[in-house]
Amino acid sequence: MAAGRGRRAGGGDTRAEILEFARELFAAKGYDGTSVRAVAREAGVDPALVHHYFAGKAALFAEVIGVPRDIEDKIAAAVAGPADGAGERIVRTFLRVWDSPEGRTRFRAMVGAVATHEEAARMLQDFVGRTVLAHLGEVAGGARELALASVGAQLVGMGMLRYVVELPAMVEAEPEEIVALIAPNVQRLLVG
Repeated sequence: MAAGRGRRAGGGDTRAEILEFARELFAAKGYDGTSVRAVAREAGVDPALVHHYFAGKAALFAEVIGVPRDIEDKIAAAVAGPADGAGERIVRTFLRVWDSPEGRTRFRAMVGAVATHEEAARMLQDFVGRTVLAHLGEVAGGARELALASVGAQLVGMGMLRYVVELPAMVEAEPEEIVALIAPNVQRLLVG
């Protein structure tokens, strides 16, 4: 479908349609093989309209896989600063992102999509590798990829028990209690 200029007439669902075409392209071509122009072309809109709804390719990709739009900025802020305390900042950031009612819903949806759709799992793997692990690597210096992935396992496991399984001890715990218990493991994995 050829892209027209400007906004599509009517189209209260234009944003959702752009997301659907983006989801298909990211699944088929991966992050590197998908461009904002290609998404716009498939959706039949001008690339400026894609940028109107999404602040670039990374934000579009994050929305497609269900993570908050500003997640990369939050991760970057969490790893900024001295290596001492990075574990605490990372766990706190994870909890701030996902602890809201909207965050919990997004986390459950993301886990459900990843568990049932191979493409969603591949897209999330791509996103985590390019953003989360890359930023964690900045703090970790020479940490092995397995150590960085283990940080992810700690955080996702905590999220699973708190937001999906809703294990009472995890649901009822105050964020600072969780930080106090999990941050030392994250810190050790990152910097030894």
